[in-house]
Amino acid sequence: MIFRQIYEDGLAQASYFFGCPATGEAMVIDPRRDIDIYLQLAQETNLKIVAVGETHIHADFLSGARELAHATGATLYLSDEGDENWKYRGLEGFKARLLKDGDEWTIGNIRVRAVHTPGHTPEHITFLLYDGKEATDPIIAITGDFIFVGDLGRSDLLEEAAGIKGTAEPGARKLYQSLVRFIEQPDYLQIWPGHGAGSACGKALGALPATTLGYEKRHAWWARAVANYNEEQFVKDLLADQPEPPTYFAVMKRLNRDGMPILGKLPEPPRLTPEAFQNALQEGAVLVDTRDRFAFAGGHISGAINIPTGSMFSTWAGWLLPYDKPLILLAPAEQIETLVRQLIRVGLDHVIGYIPSLEGYAPSELEIVPQVTAEQAHRMWQSGEAVILDVRGLSEYREGHIPNALHIHAGRVVQQAHAIPKDRPVIVHCLAGGRSSTAISALMALGYRNLHNLTGGILAWQEHNFPLESN
Repeated sequence: MIFRQIYEDGLAQASYFFGCPATGEAMVIDPRRDIDIYLQLAQETNLKIVAVGETHIHADFLSGARELAHATGATLYLSDEGDENWKYRGLEGFKARLLKDGDEWTIGNIRVRAVHTPGHTPEHITFLLYDGKEATDPIIAITGDFIFVGDLGRSDLLEEAAGIKGTAEPGARKLYQSLVRFIEQPDYLQIWPGHGAGSACGKALGALPATTLGYEKRHAWWARAVANYNEEQFVKDLLADQPEPPTYFAVMKRLNRDGMPILGKLPEPPRLTPEAFQNALQEGAVLVDTRDRFAFAGGHISGAINIPTGSMFSTWAGWLLPYDKPLILLAPAEQIETLVRQLIRVGLDHVIGYIPSLEGYAPSELEIVPQVTAEQAHRMWQSGEAVILDVRGLSEYREGHIPNALHIHAGRVVQQAHAIPKDRPVIVHCLAGGRSSTAISALMALGYRNLHNLTGGILAWQEHNFPLESN
């Protein structure tokens, strides 16, 4: 068997390519949307992609399964489990096999079996791989968002991100039942998950690429509760302290279920002339300023949203950029392809062009982000002159925050802007200053002009031993 994990650091997302060299056939599981990497792998291994599968209807990225099937003519292997709300749609024009628990097929001499493992989502399946048609036990489990290294897929995303109320606890109980059944598999079974450290699909994902079932049964946080058949403790532990799910997850769920545009090739947005750029802004396009926070604070075009280049670009773009408006990138030409890839992975396809710099703009034509030191912030807070806005994650906030601080996650400031006052100074902070700059840019694009960034974040506040409280 040829087996490869393809890992995308920005979304902490893993996809899989495996095949049989004897027959020249291959299958891809959970592909991302920029599919050239799988076509290249097929060429390098002299294999033909004949099958493309998904473990579930994803929430954190836009799947490339349909894109890859369209490009190769491969058959889609998709779950037919779960309720009617989460049945795949929009499959017209594709060859598709809808899978039930226990269904099997072969990729050359590799036997593949679908196992229904609900909990993270109702339709979730795990793919078991048997190396050789006569093998009686599986060697690999591609578990998607079922079992991670050191963690499990959260059961509250349908409720928290998709807005389907009352699904978190029933999902946790289904996940418990799935685990009780699945741990009967051999301890040596290799677990190859859909995500690693940094993903919002769990709360304690490990950074290793894979694990074994036996190791997780001995050392994972859920091991004791499952071994003792303590369902109530398992449910309580699973639902506690999950990170805030990005708001774009609801969009991904819908598009991955119903279908998304087929790109055919990677978009290549043009460099815009000054006139075309100004016209696009006037018509409602959003400028995405990808410079670092210091450059943005020193001078930016009014209305721009600051999402610096880097591994987190996809996630912050999904959090804060609109899906119904065209986008323009402010970035050098050599970065555009990478940025476009990161955007289409979360369904932000409508990039109409880019500008490489702010050359030609006078300082008087640009806005700045006012900065305050920890000492200045402390005086303004102590006197009651300013409101403190903490844009860190909820777990960070609970561990220690400035007394009476307003807490809104940086990714949710647009949706919750009504809670932020405009009639007095608001000092915005995160841990060190990065997330607060991005949050400020989104609020300034809404018209806020009373915002100040706390230089150095709460770390600078702590260095001066200024007051903190926890809860």
